[in-house]
Amino acid sequence: MQMLRTTDADFEAKFTRIVRDRRESDANVGRDVTGILNEVRERGDAALVEYTMRFDEHRLTDDADWRVPAADCKTAYDALDSDLRKALHLAADRIRAYHEAQLPQDRDYTDAAGMRLGARWNAVDAAGLYVPGGRAAYPSSLLMNAIPAKVAGVERLVVATPTPRGQTNDLVLAAAHIAQVDEIWRVGGAQAIAALAYGTKRIGKVDVVTGPGNAWVAEAKRQLYGVVGIDMVAGPSEILVIADKDNDPEWIAADLLSQAEHDPTSQAILITDDLTLARMVADTIDLQLMTLPTAKTARASWDNHGVIVLVESLDQAPALSDRLAAEHVELAIADPQAMFDQLRHAGSVFFGRHTPEAVGDYIAGPNHVLPTGRRARFASGLSVLDFMKRTSFIDASQAALAAVGPAAIRLAEAEGLPAHAHSISVRLK
Repeated sequence: MQMLRTTDADFEAKFTRIVRDRRESDANVGRDVTGILNEVRERGDAALVEYTMRFDEHRLTDDADWRVPAADCKTAYDALDSDLRKALHLAADRIRAYHEAQLPQDRDYTDAAGMRLGARWNAVDAAGLYVPGGRAAYPSSLLMNAIPAKVAGVERLVVATPTPRGQTNDLVLAAAHIAQVDEIWRVGGAQAIAALAYGTKRIGKVDVVTGPGNAWVAEAKRQLYGVVGIDMVAGPSEILVIADKDNDPEWIAADLLSQAEHDPTSQAILITDDLTLARMVADTIDLQLMTLPTAKTARASWDNHGVIVLVESLDQAPALSDRLAAEHVELAIADPQAMFDQLRHAGSVFFGRHTPEAVGDYIAGPNHVLPTGRRARFASGLSVLDFMKRTSFIDASQAALAAVGPAAIRLAEAEGLPAHAHSISVRLK
């Protein structure tokens, strides 16, 4: 863990290194993924069989080996502890309500020239959702991806998930039942993204692929963008906590570790103007790591990528936060709204002392699929719009074309495109 002070002579150089630290996949991952994508594109299901056996020790032979039937999802749902079932339903209901409010409105109007203009929104036909397996099997991520797609009106929602040695995750299957997923395929990794993008004899191709995954999955999505739409290229998780002196260090330490436990390459950063709080949080993190079941992962993350920044005044925090453009930003301060008004770049912001980032991961409603690696400078979290596209339309009457056509002709001629100009002028005669 690094402790930086804005008063240090080398602060700017050290902070810049933190901002530029990518913590993402290297060139070898890109090369390996390219080979996998080419194999699936050329050989389809045969390549999936080989990769699934190699990476997951699961043999794809008959239909039961390839797909998880809906009946299994219902069985997993029925077997859930009642409190857990209620929790999943509460999360699903809140996620659905939040995303229903995101549905865009069509436009249809006539302007001053008498030309009818507008736009119509439609959902994509099919969406693919990647659900990690093994340590990172999260039913919450399935809900966060599947429910916005359903709200958008996607007709076919396809899940791809690895099932190591044929083992499924019952919580994920129960979440798939709640979200009304249409297909679940027992395929993971970059090869699953390729199958969703290109399509195979068994797996029909989709229009958009979303969902979290490891470095190979993220790289596959990056390379296949254009063949298929994607939500974003997700990197290691991040949290930035901006805290004043009136905080319980135990709370702040727990919030930082909530992201550090995701992966050894995750990053947790605290910005505070109080040295006593900074030291107490660092000490409390060490204490919490002694009993945290995920301590090995969290310790690696905190030791290698954790940062505490001591500022002279919290007035310095918004500018530093915008440079980091973090995935999650907690404002554990007396007036979070005032600071939020100064922030421009963040994936999701959590107000006050009683809004831990973890509540957003599960139950609040806004999507927890968020831009990482400073991409919050130009990207947003997953929404219904990721599963929709807009078609504009124009309806020009004879009078409307006469009103605006001459200007269009002049511009076409200036661009050296006479056929463009003629297609308008011939109608004005």
